[in-house]
Amino acid sequence: MAEPLLQVEGLVKRFGGIVATDQLSLEVRPGEVHAIIGPNGAGKTTLIAQLTGEIRPDSGHVRFLGRDITRLPMHRRSRLGLARSFQITSIFADFTALDNVALAVQAQAGHSFRFWRDARRESELRQPALAALTQVGLGARAGDPASSLSHGEHRQLEIAMALATRPKMLLLDEPMAGMGPEESSRLVEILRGFKGSFATLLVEHDMEAVFALADRITVLVYGRVIATGTPDQVRENAEVRQAYLGEEQRGAPSHG
Repeated sequence: MAEPLLQVEGLVKRFGGIVATDQLSLEVRPGEVHAIIGPNGAGKTTLIAQLTGEIRPDSGHVRFLGRDITRLPMHRRSRLGLARSFQITSIFADFTALDNVALAVQAQAGHSFRFWRDARRESELRQPALAALTQVGLGARAGDPASSLSHGEHRQLEIAMALATRPKMLLLDEPMAGMGPEESSRLVEILRGFKGSFATLLVEHDMEAVFALADRITVLVYGRVIATGTPDQVRENAEVRQAYLGEEQRGAPSHG
């Protein structure tokens, strides 16, 4: 079995008397989609923030590509290939979709934003930007202002901005939030198309999307891992049913 791409060992984070992350350990393998689920307040977003370097843990270690990155700043982690979809840069509503992605390419390359008016027209930025837009189904909208995109298309644009940085692992925090069934279904198919190209850590409340996409699932409750396994293993886990999925899932049909 391949060495884990991401290893989290004994992570602890407290906010006053609240333990948001409680001795949390998990591994993400190369190329897999690993979903993190749990009720509100389970510590999912706090975990993502510790992986990206936005929040520093009180104890424990985060290793990526075999390297301890626990104390690396956010931009250094991004350079290693750890990308969080909506943290690459903000979407500029008046810029075209292509210009937004070109700026993400520019930021990853370490160029100054002082010359963005010229830089965003350079082919070495625009070519990978257009390729990323095409990957998420927005190639035909490349010249449209970001303000004209739907909510679902904004999510696709954010993912394109992450893809343009050539990640080894993509962190997605609630990508389906606020979407209708049709938009969610479209994004599931887009994400399914990336399987094997890079690893994805997916935090998501939409259980249909989780079971359709995930190779493995980790369940958090009060910052603690209560189960990790395949979708079928997690679906059948009694503690997970009680803590999160609910007894009504007992007779639910299989997803994906």
